[in-house]
Amino acid sequence: MRRRVFAAVVVIATAAIVCSCGGRKVYHHYENVPLEGWERGDTLSFDVSPLKAGGTYRADLGLRVSEQYPYSAMTIIVERKVVPAMTVTTDTLNVELTDHHGNYDAGGVGLYKYSFTVAEQQLRRGDSLHIEVRHDMKQEILPGISDVGISLVGL
Repeated sequence: MRRRVFAAVVVIATAAIVCSCGGRKVYHHYENVPLEGWERGDTLSFDVSPLKAGGTYRADLGLRVSEQYPYSAMTIIVERKVVPAMTVTTDTLNVELTDHHGNYDAGGVGLYKYSFTVAEQQLRRGDSLHIEVRHDMKQEILPGISDVGISLVGL
């Protein structure tokens, strides 16, 4: 009887530890893209408030895409400026949206949701981020992109 209780306590404690180690999301925001399409010159901006704790953070890019998007992949530029240090880092993401048969590689009905890791970086307590996102495709106006988002997760 004591062994069963002890085993149950160990299982519950382990589950609680595993669930609590999923990172802490400190920022999560989406911007709508005009229904006419996402123009190459349209830069989407995201401002992360000063952080309450320093540490390693992961920036993720979120996309919501409809079947009206004409390509299987997309090139996106993500520029991150850390304030007050004023360091700027630019990342180019080449993201695949469909498999080799043209099927969307994401869940959803009508809109397909994607999440891509941009980068991990060390940030200090009090640092804030200004993030700009734009596409780098040859077509000037991209139809089928509904929303673009950024999330920041403490690791």
